[in-house]
Amino acid sequence: MSINATRIGAVVRKELTEYRRNRFILSTMAVLPVLFLISPTATILSIKATASSSRLDTAVGFSLMFLLLIPLLIPSTIAANAVVGEREQGTLEPVLTTPISREELLIGKAVANLVPAAALAYLIFGVFLAIVSIGASPVIASAVWHAPQLIAELFYIPLLAAWAIWVGLAVSTKMSDTRVAQQLSTLASLPPLALIALMSFQVVKPTLTIALAFAGALLVIDCAAYRVVARLFDRERLITGTKPTARTQSSRRR
Repeated sequence: MSINATRIGAVVRKELTEYRRNRFILSTMAVLPVLFLISPTATILSIKATASSSRLDTAVGFSLMFLLLIPLLIPSTIAANAVVGEREQGTLEPVLTTPISREELLIGKAVANLVPAAALAYLIFGVFLAIVSIGASPVIASAVWHAPQLIAELFYIPLLAAWAIWVGLAVSTKMSDTRVAQQLSTLASLPPLALIALMSFQVVKPTLTIALAFAGALLVIDCAAYRVVARLFDRERLITGTKPTARTQSSRRR
């Protein structure tokens, strides 16, 4: 089935408009990034220039890993609200009765989530580096800027955000309660952080090859996740709250 960019753009604009009207989403985007900036910044600024190299490596690894929670938690929370939230508000049925395909609807919702979430993550990452450059000693700042995880972080932000979005959308299509969907989405989006933690704390040596391999694997997983979520998205069940009958499925095939 062909994808219409105009219809996707309409969904993106609609979603961004809804974000501006939703206090929960606005507060999530405004408060969470700041909260996740405080701990890694305080950790780096508290280290003295005479600290051992092992302690410095651990602190830098923790700080950079902690910042990756932003592209995981913000989009997963918003995506968890994308379907079940609209169903609770009564705005989902009018959208589903339009000619837009499920693929176009899901891509539009994902793009509308990915762009601000990734932008916020990069912004906080840049603020963190600026504070470290200004407030930390030259030795500590140099260690952060030359950390092997630094370049990988730039690639991981959009890939982790995309993973969290597809997980959140998958949960949102199956849940009937927004809070439950948000909790499950947050928990389900965290597994990729395990391997990043291993690299951040030098358990797995964060070489360029390993970082690129993990980034490639995340990209493949993100593409596969999109297909899985598209299969889970069923218009009839979302409108009526019931699964499609065998006759309905048969007629769709014809």
